[in-house]
Amino acid sequence: MTLPIERARTKRPVTWLTIIGVLMLPVVIGGILVAALYNPTERLGELNAAIVNNDEPVTIDDQLVPLGRQLTAGLVEGTGDDDENLTWTISNAEDAKSGLADGTYAAVITIPENFSAAATSTAPGGTPERATIKVTTPPDSLVVDDAITAQVASTATSVLGEQLSTTYLENVFVGFTDLGTQLGTAADGAAKLADGAQQAADGAAALPDGAAKLATGATDIADGATQLGSGLDEIAGGTSASAAGASALAGGLRDAAAKVNNQELVGAAKLSASNASDAAKQTKDLAAEVGGLAYALGPDGLLGQCIASDASQAFCAELGKVAAAAGDAAGHAVTAATSAGTASGYAQPTAAGISELTTGTSAGLTEAAGKTDELAAGLTQLANGTTQSADGARALGDGATQLGSGADQLATGAGTLATGVQSLADGTDELATGLRTASAAVPSYTDSEAQSLASVVADPVKADGTGSSLFGASAIPLLATLALWFGGLATFVVLQAVSRRALTSRAPSAMLALRGFAPAAALGALQGVLVAGVVQVAASYDVGEWLVFASVCLAAGVAFAAVNQGLVAVFSGAGRWISALVGVLAVATGVVSTVPGPLADLAALMPTAPAYNGMVSALTSTSGVGAAFVGLAIWAVLSFGATTIAVARRRTTSVRALLSAAPAGA
Repeated sequence: MTLPIERARTKRPVTWLTIIGVLMLPVVIGGILVAALYNPTERLGELNAAIVNNDEPVTIDDQLVPLGRQLTAGLVEGTGDDDENLTWTISNAEDAKSGLADGTYAAVITIPENFSAAATSTAPGGTPERATIKVTTPPDSLVVDDAITAQVASTATSVLGEQLSTTYLENVFVGFTDLGTQLGTAADGAAKLADGAQQAADGAAALPDGAAKLATGATDIADGATQLGSGLDEIAGGTSASAAGASALAGGLRDAAAKVNNQELVGAAKLSASNASDAAKQTKDLAAEVGGLAYALGPDGLLGQCIASDASQAFCAELGKVAAAAGDAAGHAVTAATSAGTASGYAQPTAAGISELTTGTSAGLTEAAGKTDELAAGLTQLANGTTQSADGARALGDGATQLGSGADQLATGAGTLATGVQSLADGTDELATGLRTASAAVPSYTDSEAQSLASVVADPVKADGTGSSLFGASAIPLLATLALWFGGLATFVVLQAVSRRALTSRAPSAMLALRGFAPAAALGALQGVLVAGVVQVAASYDVGEWLVFASVCLAAGVAFAAVNQGLVAVFSGAGRWISALVGVLAVATGVVSTVPGPLADLAALMPTAPAYNGMVSALTSTSGVGAAFVGLAIWAVLSFGATTIAVARRRTTSVRALLSAAPAGA
């Protein structure tokens, strides 16, 4: 069954089979692209990769640390979902190399020998070194295979690195607590040191005065020692003289002993005793006589008679004086008589004692002479010792003078010391204050707090809402846009853009253009709905989102039909070439954002841009669906206008053109 639609480049009729073929082309293209490229991470199990673990485990604190094995386990286990991980094979270097060459493995991950050592090199005493792994892919690997392998390896290594960082940071945070405690202890010690230094500073400050007093005292000692030396010299001279005198005294004592020991002294003592007895008797008699005379002259005697007579008072007064003098003489005579009696009583024992004394005194004087000789010898030794003491006193004076000079220097140095010790005390006090501030500033964590904080610091930023699809949310809109665009191109590869009857038809040019556009628009609309259906089967969007998406696809199918008709109508066969370039440009600028700016700007002006943006807005929360409809409508109107102009131009021609016209038009 044929249809009244003109076929391009031939007069053969268009059949329903042709229409179905044009209709299904974008569906097939879209289906293949969506099936092959949409969410490839769901089929990661079809990608084979090998792991070569050459790591040598290390021992830390008597515990074996095989980080190469842990990384291998992390790569093999993945996220726990077999559909989201590669198929891993634990291999060796030779098998991995041959498998990479013959296509068995899409990638080989090699864990080097020093992996554990480098990963744990941040431990105290180690030299920090970054642990690395090597990812090798064949030179003929597909476009996205390298990215998938690198992403999986990066995820595994980042998880292992996060675990290592968490452990390291946990130790660091616990170390903060220990550091704070130690700083507090150091602050207490510094405070005590500051107190001691202050006391030392106070003592050092008093030291210059003491040193000055010591210098003054040393000077006084020097003067006194000099005077002592002079005095000791004099004492030594006097002691020497005393020794000579003692020797002379010893000789005199021997002479006295010889003189004391004679009988003349004894006889004289006895004679004196006899004379004392006689004197006592005579004195007693004299006292009696004088007493009698005094009585005779007294008031009861001559004095009384004189007063009673008519004698002159002057005579009586003189007589009274004589009587008083006689009384006094009598009293003295009695006293003398008593003394004489006493002396007479002692005279005899004294004579006997003198006899004994002369004998004892002679022996004592002889002994005293010997002791005096010894005294003379001792005084001689004393004189010599005193002379030596005088020399020592003068040496003491010299030393005291030097001590005075040293004490002056000590006073000067003590002043400097006092200043320095005070600075030490002030600095130590500042140190204690700084250590307390540092101790207060250092954070303190419990083990659980350190573990929680370390896990956050090791992985401080987390992105929510990121998908596992390598192409993101724009993959479906891009693929659908491409399918519909090339569907529009295919439509006008089959259908005639400008009717061959344009030259002979009486219908208006716009009507002729519409006759070519109407079936293409219908095909484009159906293509849009079918492509949206294929997308829904693959992605299962919400009904509301899909309806908006399907509406944009329908509008895009119609608009793309109009644009492709206009390109072919205006540029003939070159229009199809331009249409292919537009499709390529849409692909090139829709895959990655790092395309050159001019290309991106040019792509934004193409008719594919509003369709793509509208589909993205329909499937995401961004706005732009309305703008997409407006943009597609503008492109459709402009393209239809261009087609109308091209039809109008085809309606005028020359005779030569008619004669040379080929049977088939554009």
